[in-house]
Amino acid sequence: MTTARTATPSTARAINDRLALDLLLERGPLTASDLRTLTGLSRPTVADLLERLQRSGLVAHAGESAALRRGPNARLYGLVADRAHLAGIDIRATGVSLVVADLTGRTLGTATIAAFAPGAGAGAGAGTGTGAGVEAGGVTSAKAGAGAGAVDGDLLVERTVETLLATAAEAGAKELHTVAVGAPGLVDPVTGMLNNSGKLPEWHAKLLAALRSRPGTEVILENEVNLAGIAEHRIGAAQGRRDFALIWLGHGVGASVVLDGRLRRGASGGTGEIGFLPVPGTVGLPDSKKCDGGFHSMVSSAAICELAARHGLATGPGMGGGVGGATAGGAGAAEEQEPAAAAVVRRAVETGADDFLDELAQRIAVGASAICVVLDPGCVVLGGEIGQAGGPELADRVERHLSRISPLATEVRAGTAGGGAVLAGAVLTAGDAARRELFGGD
Repeated sequence: MTTARTATPSTARAINDRLALDLLLERGPLTASDLRTLTGLSRPTVADLLERLQRSGLVAHAGESAALRRGPNARLYGLVADRAHLAGIDIRATGVSLVVADLTGRTLGTATIAAFAPGAGAGAGAGTGTGAGVEAGGVTSAKAGAGAGAVDGDLLVERTVETLLATAAEAGAKELHTVAVGAPGLVDPVTGMLNNSGKLPEWHAKLLAALRSRPGTEVILENEVNLAGIAEHRIGAAQGRRDFALIWLGHGVGASVVLDGRLRRGASGGTGEIGFLPVPGTVGLPDSKKCDGGFHSMVSSAAICELAARHGLATGPGMGGGVGGATAGGAGAAEEQEPAAAAVVRRAVETGADDFLDELAQRIAVGASAICVVLDPGCVVLGGEIGQAGGPELADRVERHLSRISPLATEVRAGTAGGGAVLAGAVLTAGDAARRELFGGD
């Protein structure tokens, strides 16, 4: 027999406080009357919790409601957005992009740092900033024996940390409460460490160590595609869905899976590594250390450029950052730095290159069907630079091909979180962690 338990006064206060804080985060400044209506709490209870939250520094007066007469009843209460500052970081083989935000997730500054000197490599060059942004040029090695254009990892780590702190300072942040970092590779769900970075350079691990060495800042590491999936779930094409899968189509390929409203990482953090999916008729079985065969060999940026060339579509200069070219800002890069594969897909949509788009859609549907017949997510979102370039046109074609392969009804949508999906997911993740600590509760 289950015995009912009554919440203690302190537990009830914590629950009520969190409820009010979540409402202020979701809806913006509210009056005490608004809070009573939305929570169902009594007048004395709301008055007590507002007093408590103001003492804690989480809530402050935010003007008066124009809909009410001046006086105590018209007083608005809002979250103190600068109570804590957050950062999201997207690290790639070619550089770093970052964003600084307040406790509500509002962007205060951005910056990119390129790993290569301008013009030294495909898609490389100086970064760009928006708002309180910081621009940082490429970082190359001058060490004896270093090859031309080789990255000085130590200098890049130093430049990245300096740029992060400068961007935060310009935004008015004395310190960063929480930083969420997105990176390629497997992130151990227990330790939070990068398990398998594949071909990632050594400076990635050094950057994580440098960030974690700063006292008072929590650093969260997450797979980049998982962060993009979080963004699509919370602010993008999968809003309101309990189940969906994101297929990330960029330089490489990956997936993010949300089931029953929760991101699924798997026993070793490898859920969604669909580049390793064996596919008959490809160049061969994928190797456990790299995924040159299998699904990756069908839809990677290099494979898409080869497919485009076979269909007589231009993939040379002027079509983006080169075959498989990734940009310094990764998922946060500007459209003018678009990789060649994404550029050719965008151009194919604009010009109606049906044969190319159909063959590409059929390839994507092969990987999507493997996810659908095992997990039945009901919805697949196409993200990454190539998914974004293909838009609804490519998504519709993939859905048609998928319906011929899989017996399970599945909607295919174009991602709407945009080119900065990884950074958006990082800020959402950092904000969730910071608010759990500051607000209490789950």
